[in-house]
Amino acid sequence: MLKDAQGLVITTDSAKAIAAIDRFIDQALCYGRDSETAILQAIAADPTCALAHAYAAAYYLTQENRNSWQRALPYLQAAQQNFAKITTREKLYVQAILAWANQEIDVAIAIHEEITNKFSRDLISVQQGQYHYFYTGNKEKLLQIAQKVLPANLQNHYIYGMLAFGLEQCHQLKAAEKMARQAIALNIHDPWAHHAIAHIMETQGRVDEGITWMEAFADTWENCNSMLYTHNWWHIALYYLEQENYQKVLKIYDTHIWERADKQSPKDQVGAISLLLRLELRGVNVGNRWQAISPYLYSRIDEHALPFQDLHYVYALAKAGHHDWVNQMLVSMEYHTLSINPFLRHSWVEVAIPAARGMVAHANGDFNAAMMELKFVLPRLHEIGGSHAQRVLFEQVYHDAVLWTQKQSWVYAVS
Repeated sequence: MLKDAQGLVITTDSAKAIAAIDRFIDQALCYGRDSETAILQAIAADPTCALAHAYAAAYYLTQENRNSWQRALPYLQAAQQNFAKITTREKLYVQAILAWANQEIDVAIAIHEEITNKFSRDLISVQQGQYHYFYTGNKEKLLQIAQKVLPANLQNHYIYGMLAFGLEQCHQLKAAEKMARQAIALNIHDPWAHHAIAHIMETQGRVDEGITWMEAFADTWENCNSMLYTHNWWHIALYYLEQENYQKVLKIYDTHIWERADKQSPKDQVGAISLLLRLELRGVNVGNRWQAISPYLYSRIDEHALPFQDLHYVYALAKAGHHDWVNQMLVSMEYHTLSINPFLRHSWVEVAIPAARGMVAHANGDFNAAMMELKFVLPRLHEIGGSHAQRVLFEQVYHDAVLWTQKQSWVYAVS
Protein backbone atom coordinates (compact mmCIF):
# COMPACT_ATOMS: atom_id res chain seq x y z
CA MET A 1 0.00 0.00 0.00
CA LEU A 2 1.07 3.56 -0.74
CA LYS A 3 -0.14 7.03 0.24
CA ASP A 4 -1.47 9.81 -1.97
CA ALA A 5 -0.44 13.46 -1.73
CA GLN A 6 -3.11 14.01 0.92
CA GLY A 7 -1.40 11.45 3.15
CA LEU A 8 -4.17 8.89 2.71
CA VAL A 9 -3.51 5.19 2.19
CA ILE A 10 -4.48 3.67 -1.16
CA THR A 11 -4.50 -0.04 -1.88
CA THR A 12 -1.95 -0.24 -4.68
CA ASP A 13 1.74 -0.99 -5.06
CA SER A 14 2.04 1.11 -8.21
CA ALA A 15 3.85 4.42 -7.86
CA LYS A 16 2.55 5.35 -11.32
CA ALA A 17 -1.01 4.78 -10.17
CA ILE A 18 -0.46 7.00 -7.12
CA ALA A 19 1.05 9.76 -9.27
CA ALA A 20 -1.94 9.62 -11.62
CA ILE A 21 -4.39 9.60 -8.69
CA ASP A 22 -2.66 12.66 -7.24
CA ARG A 23 -3.03 14.34 -10.63
CA PHE A 24 -6.72 13.38 -10.72
CA ILE A 25 -7.36 14.76 -7.24
CA ASP A 26 -5.70 18.04 -8.11
CA GLN A 27 -7.61 18.30 -11.40
CA ALA A 28 -10.92 17.46 -9.74
CA LEU A 29 -10.44 20.03 -6.99
CA CYS A 30 -9.44 22.80 -9.43
CA TYR A 31 -12.06 21.79 -12.04
CA GLY A 32 -9.25 21.11 -14.48
CA ARG A 33 -9.70 19.74 -17.95
CA ASP A 34 -7.50 16.66 -17.46
CA SER A 35 -9.42 14.80 -14.73
CA GLU A 36 -10.58 12.01 -17.01
CA THR A 37 -7.17 11.46 -18.57
CA ALA A 38 -5.49 11.33 -15.17
CA ILE A 39 -7.80 8.77 -13.61
CA LEU A 40 -7.75 6.51 -16.65
CA GLN A 41 -3.95 6.60 -16.47
CA ALA A 42 -4.19 5.46 -12.85
CA ILE A 43 -6.37 2.52 -13.84
CA ALA A 44 -4.00 1.60 -16.65
CA ALA A 45 -1.12 1.61 -14.16
CA ASP A 46 -3.01 -0.63 -11.72
CA PRO A 47 -6.24 -2.21 -13.03
CA THR A 48 -6.87 -3.73 -9.57
CA CYS A 49 -6.96 -0.37 -7.74
CA ALA A 50 -10.54 -0.15 -6.51
CA LEU A 51 -10.31 3.50 -5.49
CA ALA A 52 -9.12 4.53 -8.96
CA HIS A 53 -12.13 2.78 -10.48
CA ALA A 54 -14.44 4.50 -7.98
CA TYR A 55 -12.90 7.89 -8.83
CA ALA A 56 -13.49 7.19 -12.52
CA ALA A 57 -17.12 6.31 -11.83
CA ALA A 58 -17.54 9.49 -9.79
CA TYR A 59 -16.05 11.55 -12.61
CA TYR A 60 -18.58 10.18 -15.08
CA LEU A 61 -21.47 10.69 -12.67
CA THR A 62 -20.53 14.37 -12.35
CA GLN A 63 -21.13 14.75 -16.10
CA GLU A 64 -24.88 14.40 -15.39
CA ASN A 65 -25.94 12.72 -18.59
CA ARG A 66 -27.11 9.23 -19.49
CA ASN A 67 -24.12 8.29 -21.64
CA SER A 68 -21.70 9.18 -18.86
CA TRP A 69 -23.80 7.35 -16.27
CA GLN A 70 -23.53 4.24 -18.42
CA ARG A 71 -19.77 4.72 -18.68
CA ALA A 72 -19.59 4.81 -14.88
CA LEU A 73 -21.06 1.33 -14.41
CA PRO A 74 -18.08 -0.84 -15.49
CA TYR A 75 -15.82 1.13 -13.19
CA LEU A 76 -18.18 0.60 -10.28
CA GLN A 77 -18.26 -3.10 -11.05
CA ALA A 78 -14.46 -3.22 -11.12
CA ALA A 79 -14.28 -1.38 -7.81
CA GLN A 80 -16.62 -3.93 -6.25
CA GLN A 81 -14.60 -6.85 -7.63
CA ASN A 82 -11.58 -5.62 -5.67
CA PHE A 83 -13.60 -4.58 -2.63
CA ALA A 84 -12.53 -7.25 -0.15
CA LYS A 85 -8.87 -6.27 0.08
CA ILE A 86 -9.15 -2.47 0.37
CA THR A 87 -9.06 -0.11 3.35
CA THR A 88 -12.03 1.13 5.35
CA ARG A 89 -11.87 4.57 3.74
CA GLU A 90 -11.77 3.11 0.25
CA LYS A 91 -14.72 0.82 1.04
CA LEU A 92 -16.74 3.76 2.29
CA TYR A 93 -15.92 5.76 -0.82
CA VAL A 94 -16.93 2.93 -3.16
CA GLN A 95 -20.21 2.63 -1.24
CA ALA A 96 -20.82 6.38 -1.54
CA ILE A 97 -20.39 6.29 -5.31
CA LEU A 98 -22.60 3.21 -5.59
CA ALA A 99 -25.31 5.05 -3.67
CA TRP A 100 -24.93 8.04 -5.97
CA ALA A 101 -25.26 5.83 -9.04
CA ASN A 102 -28.44 4.38 -7.55
CA GLN A 103 -29.76 7.91 -6.88
CA GLU A 104 -29.75 7.20 -3.14
CA ILE A 105 -28.41 10.67 -2.48
CA ASP A 106 -29.24 10.65 1.22
CA VAL A 107 -27.15 7.50 1.64
CA ALA A 108 -24.26 8.98 -0.36
CA ILE A 109 -24.34 12.12 1.79
CA ALA A 110 -24.25 10.10 5.01
CA ILE A 111 -21.23 8.14 3.80
CA HIS A 112 -19.34 11.26 2.73
CA GLU A 113 -19.99 12.68 6.19
CA GLU A 114 -18.59 9.50 7.74
CA ILE A 115 -15.51 9.63 5.52
CA THR A 116 -14.80 13.24 6.37
CA ASN A 117 -15.33 12.56 10.08
CA LYS A 118 -12.75 9.79 10.07
CA PHE A 119 -10.40 10.93 7.28
CA SER A 120 -10.36 14.71 7.36
CA ARG A 121 -7.69 15.04 4.64
CA ASP A 122 -10.02 13.52 2.03
CA LEU A 123 -10.98 16.66 0.11
CA ILE A 124 -12.50 14.74 -2.80
CA SER A 125 -15.08 13.40 -0.36
CA VAL A 126 -15.67 16.92 0.96
CA GLN A 127 -16.13 18.22 -2.59
CA GLN A 128 -18.62 15.51 -3.47
CA GLY A 129 -20.50 16.01 -0.21
CA GLN A 130 -20.79 19.70 -1.08
CA TYR A 131 -22.00 18.77 -4.55
CA HIS A 132 -24.88 16.72 -3.13
CA TYR A 133 -25.79 19.35 -0.55
CA PHE A 134 -25.76 22.00 -3.29
CA TYR A 135 -28.27 20.13 -5.43
CA THR A 136 -30.53 19.25 -2.50
CA GLY A 137 -30.60 22.84 -1.24
CA ASN A 138 -28.88 22.34 2.13
CA LYS A 139 -26.54 25.32 2.26
CA GLU A 140 -25.80 24.96 5.98
CA LYS A 141 -24.51 21.41 5.55
CA LEU A 142 -22.63 22.46 2.42
CA LEU A 143 -20.68 24.84 4.64
CA GLN A 144 -20.33 22.57 7.65
CA ILE A 145 -18.80 19.61 5.82
CA ALA A 146 -15.93 21.90 4.81
CA GLN A 147 -15.66 23.68 8.15
CA LYS A 148 -15.06 20.50 10.10
CA VAL A 149 -12.00 19.50 8.05
CA LEU A 150 -10.30 22.91 7.98
CA PRO A 151 -7.96 22.20 10.96
CA ALA A 152 -6.49 19.23 9.07
CA ASN A 153 -5.96 21.19 5.84
CA LEU A 154 -4.71 24.62 6.88
CA GLN A 155 -2.08 24.80 4.12
CA ASN A 156 -4.36 23.54 1.35
CA HIS A 157 -5.86 26.36 -0.71
CA TYR A 158 -8.70 24.19 -1.98
CA ILE A 159 -10.40 24.00 1.42
CA TYR A 160 -10.52 27.80 1.67
CA GLY A 161 -12.27 28.02 -1.69
CA MET A 162 -14.79 25.39 -0.57
CA LEU A 163 -15.39 27.31 2.66
CA ALA A 164 -15.72 30.61 0.80
CA PHE A 165 -18.49 29.26 -1.41
CA GLY A 166 -20.31 27.69 1.55
CA LEU A 167 -20.09 30.91 3.56
CA GLU A 168 -21.37 32.95 0.62
CA GLN A 169 -24.33 30.63 0.17
CA CYS A 170 -25.07 31.12 3.89
CA HIS A 171 -24.94 34.93 3.43
CA GLN A 172 -21.77 35.30 5.52
CA LEU A 173 -20.19 37.52 2.91
CA LYS A 174 -17.38 39.12 4.92
CA ALA A 175 -16.14 35.76 6.16
CA ALA A 176 -16.56 34.30 2.67
CA GLU A 177 -14.37 36.94 1.07
CA LYS A 178 -11.72 36.45 3.74
CA MET A 179 -11.60 32.72 3.02
CA ALA A 180 -11.50 33.23 -0.75
CA ARG A 181 -8.63 35.68 -0.46
CA GLN A 182 -6.81 33.20 1.79
CA ALA A 183 -7.14 30.60 -0.95
CA ILE A 184 -5.75 33.04 -3.48
CA ALA A 185 -2.89 33.99 -1.15
CA LEU A 186 -1.89 30.32 -1.20
CA ASN A 187 -2.53 29.89 -4.93
CA ILE A 188 -3.37 32.92 -7.03
CA HIS A 189 -4.70 30.68 -9.81
CA ASP A 190 -7.45 28.96 -7.77
CA PRO A 191 -10.48 29.31 -10.10
CA TRP A 192 -13.02 28.20 -7.49
CA ALA A 193 -11.85 30.98 -5.19
CA HIS A 194 -12.16 33.46 -8.07
CA HIS A 195 -15.69 32.13 -8.51
CA ALA A 196 -16.56 32.60 -4.84
CA ILE A 197 -15.53 36.25 -4.95
CA ALA A 198 -17.59 36.73 -8.12
CA HIS A 199 -20.63 35.63 -6.11
CA ILE A 200 -19.75 37.92 -3.21
CA MET A 201 -19.23 41.01 -5.33
CA GLU A 202 -22.41 40.35 -7.29
CA THR A 203 -24.44 39.99 -4.10
CA GLN A 204 -22.99 43.24 -2.76
CA GLY A 205 -23.54 45.12 -6.02
CA ARG A 206 -19.80 45.68 -6.60
CA VAL A 207 -20.27 45.50 -10.36
CA ASP A 208 -17.28 47.47 -11.67
CA GLU A 209 -14.99 45.85 -9.11
CA GLY A 210 -16.35 42.44 -10.04
CA ILE A 211 -15.57 42.95 -13.72
CA THR A 212 -12.03 44.09 -12.94
CA TRP A 213 -11.50 41.19 -10.54
CA MET A 214 -12.76 38.42 -12.79
CA GLU A 215 -11.26 39.70 -16.02
CA ALA A 216 -7.86 39.95 -14.32
CA PHE A 217 -7.91 36.16 -13.84
CA ALA A 218 -9.74 35.15 -17.01
CA ASP A 219 -6.61 34.02 -18.85
CA THR A 220 -5.87 31.50 -16.09
CA TRP A 221 -9.15 29.66 -16.72
CA GLU A 222 -7.84 28.19 -19.96
CA ASN A 223 -6.80 25.16 -17.92
CA CYS A 224 -10.30 24.71 -16.44
CA ASN A 225 -12.86 22.25 -17.72
CA SER A 226 -15.60 23.76 -19.87
CA MET A 227 -18.01 23.94 -16.92
CA LEU A 228 -15.96 26.31 -14.78
CA TYR A 229 -14.49 28.19 -17.74
CA THR A 230 -17.94 29.04 -19.10
CA HIS A 231 -19.43 29.53 -15.64
CA ASN A 232 -16.83 32.06 -14.56
CA TRP A 233 -17.41 33.96 -17.80
CA TRP A 234 -21.16 33.68 -17.11
CA HIS A 235 -20.53 35.62 -13.90
CA ILE A 236 -18.70 38.32 -15.87
CA ALA A 237 -21.67 38.48 -18.24
CA LEU A 238 -24.00 39.06 -15.27
CA TYR A 239 -21.96 42.10 -14.28
CA TYR A 240 -22.25 43.57 -17.76
CA LEU A 241 -25.97 42.75 -17.70
CA GLU A 242 -26.30 44.95 -14.62
CA GLN A 243 -24.55 47.72 -16.54
CA GLU A 244 -27.10 47.22 -19.36
CA ASN A 245 -24.21 46.61 -21.75
CA TYR A 246 -26.18 44.02 -23.66
CA GLN A 247 -23.92 43.89 -26.71
CA LYS A 248 -21.04 42.97 -24.42
CA VAL A 249 -23.16 40.24 -22.84
CA LEU A 250 -24.03 38.81 -26.26
CA LYS A 251 -20.36 38.91 -27.24
CA ILE A 252 -19.39 37.02 -24.07
CA TYR A 253 -22.16 34.51 -24.77
CA ASP A 254 -20.93 33.93 -28.31
CA THR A 255 -17.19 33.81 -27.58
CA HIS A 256 -16.79 32.50 -24.03
CA ILE A 257 -19.97 30.62 -23.20
CA TRP A 258 -21.69 28.79 -26.04
CA GLU A 259 -18.70 28.80 -28.39
CA ARG A 260 -16.45 27.35 -25.67
CA ALA A 261 -19.08 25.05 -24.21
CA ASP A 262 -19.04 21.30 -24.37
CA LYS A 263 -22.31 21.23 -26.31
CA GLN A 264 -23.25 17.90 -24.69
CA SER A 265 -22.60 19.13 -21.14
CA PRO A 266 -25.71 19.78 -19.02
CA LYS A 267 -23.97 22.44 -16.93
CA ASP A 268 -22.74 24.27 -20.01
CA GLN A 269 -26.20 24.09 -21.54
CA VAL A 270 -27.82 25.45 -18.39
CA GLY A 271 -25.44 28.39 -18.24
CA ALA A 272 -26.17 29.32 -21.84
CA ILE A 273 -29.94 28.97 -21.38
CA SER A 274 -30.03 31.06 -18.23
CA LEU A 275 -28.07 33.89 -19.85
CA LEU A 276 -30.34 33.99 -22.90
CA LEU A 277 -33.38 34.10 -20.64
CA ARG A 278 -31.93 36.92 -18.56
CA LEU A 279 -31.32 38.90 -21.75
CA GLU A 280 -34.85 38.35 -23.00
CA LEU A 281 -36.32 39.42 -19.67
CA ARG A 282 -34.60 42.74 -20.31
CA GLY A 283 -36.07 43.02 -23.77
CA VAL A 284 -32.96 41.96 -25.71
CA ASN A 285 -33.46 40.15 -29.01
CA VAL A 286 -31.26 37.03 -28.87
CA GLY A 287 -31.85 36.07 -32.48
CA ASN A 288 -31.74 32.37 -33.31
CA ARG A 289 -29.71 31.37 -30.29
CA TRP A 290 -32.57 29.33 -28.77
CA GLN A 291 -32.74 27.30 -31.97
CA ALA A 292 -28.97 26.75 -31.87
CA ILE A 293 -29.16 25.21 -28.40
CA SER A 294 -32.31 23.12 -28.75
CA PRO A 295 -30.93 20.18 -30.82
CA TYR A 296 -28.55 19.39 -27.97
CA LEU A 297 -31.43 19.19 -25.49
CA TYR A 298 -33.36 16.32 -27.04
CA SER A 299 -31.37 13.77 -25.06
CA ARG A 300 -32.24 15.60 -21.85
CA ILE A 301 -36.00 14.99 -22.21
CA ASP A 302 -36.06 11.66 -20.35
CA GLU A 303 -32.80 12.03 -18.41
CA HIS A 304 -33.77 13.99 -15.27
CA ALA A 305 -30.34 14.16 -13.67
CA LEU A 306 -31.25 17.21 -11.59
CA PRO A 307 -34.57 19.08 -11.28
CA PHE A 308 -32.79 22.44 -11.31
CA GLN A 309 -31.48 21.67 -14.78
CA ASP A 310 -34.79 20.38 -16.11
CA LEU A 311 -36.39 23.78 -15.52
CA HIS A 312 -33.86 25.30 -17.92
CA TYR A 313 -34.19 22.60 -20.56
CA VAL A 314 -37.96 22.72 -20.76
CA TYR A 315 -37.95 26.52 -21.03
CA ALA A 316 -35.39 26.48 -23.85
CA LEU A 317 -37.31 23.83 -25.76
CA ALA A 318 -40.48 25.92 -25.48
CA LYS A 319 -38.67 29.06 -26.67
CA ALA A 320 -37.30 27.14 -29.66
CA GLY A 321 -40.83 26.08 -30.57
CA HIS A 322 -40.44 22.35 -29.85
CA HIS A 323 -43.84 22.03 -28.19
CA ASP A 324 -44.10 18.26 -28.71
CA TRP A 325 -40.74 17.82 -26.97
CA VAL A 326 -41.92 20.08 -24.15
CA ASN A 327 -45.05 18.03 -23.57
CA GLN A 328 -43.02 14.84 -23.74
CA MET A 329 -40.63 16.18 -21.13
CA LEU A 330 -43.36 17.27 -18.74
CA VAL A 331 -44.94 13.81 -18.91
CA SER A 332 -41.54 12.20 -18.48
CA MET A 333 -40.90 14.27 -15.33
CA GLU A 334 -44.14 12.89 -13.87
CA TYR A 335 -43.12 9.32 -14.64
CA HIS A 336 -39.67 9.95 -13.19
CA THR A 337 -41.19 10.64 -9.78
CA LEU A 338 -42.52 7.08 -9.67
CA SER A 339 -39.04 5.55 -9.74
CA ILE A 340 -37.03 7.67 -7.30
CA ASN A 341 -36.66 7.38 -3.56
CA PRO A 342 -38.71 9.55 -1.17
CA PHE A 343 -35.72 11.72 -0.27
CA LEU A 344 -35.75 13.14 -3.81
CA ARG A 345 -39.37 12.57 -4.79
CA HIS A 346 -40.97 15.33 -2.74
CA SER A 347 -38.85 18.06 -4.31
CA TRP A 348 -39.69 16.81 -7.80
CA VAL A 349 -43.43 16.51 -7.15
CA GLU A 350 -43.97 19.59 -5.01
CA VAL A 351 -41.43 22.01 -6.49
CA ALA A 352 -39.84 20.99 -9.79
CA ILE A 353 -42.89 19.89 -11.75
CA PRO A 354 -45.12 22.90 -10.94
CA ALA A 355 -42.11 25.18 -11.56
CA ALA A 356 -41.57 23.50 -14.94
CA ARG A 357 -45.20 24.11 -15.87
CA GLY A 358 -44.76 27.75 -14.86
CA MET A 359 -41.60 28.14 -16.92
CA VAL A 360 -43.28 26.63 -19.99
CA ALA A 361 -46.28 28.92 -19.52
CA HIS A 362 -44.01 31.96 -19.41
CA ALA A 363 -42.11 30.84 -22.51
CA ASN A 364 -45.42 30.46 -24.32
CA GLY A 365 -46.68 33.89 -23.24
CA ASP A 366 -49.33 32.53 -20.83
CA PHE A 367 -48.29 34.87 -18.06
CA ASN A 368 -51.27 34.29 -15.79
CA ALA A 369 -50.60 30.54 -15.70
CA ALA A 370 -46.89 31.21 -15.18
CA MET A 371 -47.65 33.48 -12.25
CA MET A 372 -50.01 30.99 -10.61
CA GLU A 373 -47.66 28.01 -11.01
CA LEU A 374 -44.52 29.81 -9.82
CA LYS A 375 -46.07 31.81 -6.99
CA PHE A 376 -46.35 28.93 -4.56
CA VAL A 377 -43.03 27.23 -5.30
CA LEU A 378 -40.72 30.25 -5.10
CA PRO A 379 -40.19 29.92 -1.32
CA ARG A 380 -39.09 26.30 -1.83
CA LEU A 381 -36.93 26.60 -4.93
CA HIS A 382 -33.76 26.14 -2.87
CA GLU A 383 -34.83 22.50 -2.45
CA ILE A 384 -33.92 21.73 -6.06
CA GLY A 385 -30.44 23.20 -5.82
CA GLY A 386 -28.51 25.90 -7.59
CA SER A 387 -26.85 28.97 -6.14
CA HIS A 388 -28.56 32.22 -5.15
CA ALA A 389 -27.28 33.79 -8.35
CA GLN A 390 -28.77 30.96 -10.40
CA ARG A 391 -32.12 30.66 -8.63
CA VAL A 392 -32.90 34.37 -8.75
CA LEU A 393 -33.70 33.78 -12.42
CA PHE A 394 -36.92 31.98 -11.50
CA GLU A 395 -37.96 34.89 -9.31
CA GLN A 396 -37.30 37.22 -12.24
CA VAL A 397 -39.49 35.06 -14.49
CA TYR A 398 -42.27 35.18 -11.89
CA HIS A 399 -42.07 38.97 -11.51
CA ASP A 400 -42.04 39.37 -15.29
CA ALA A 401 -45.22 37.27 -15.47
CA VAL A 402 -46.82 39.43 -12.78
CA LEU A 403 -45.99 42.61 -14.72
CA TRP A 404 -47.39 41.24 -17.96
CA THR A 405 -50.55 40.07 -16.18
CA GLN A 406 -51.02 43.54 -14.71
CA LYS A 407 -50.52 45.15 -18.13
CA GLN A 408 -53.08 42.82 -19.67
CA SER A 409 -55.56 43.63 -16.90
CA TRP A 410 -55.03 47.35 -17.48
CA VAL A 411 -55.58 46.95 -21.25
CA TYR A 412 -58.82 45.08 -20.65
CA ALA A 413 -59.93 47.69 -18.13
CA VAL A 414 -59.45 50.67 -20.48
CA SER A 415 -60.92 48.89 -23.47
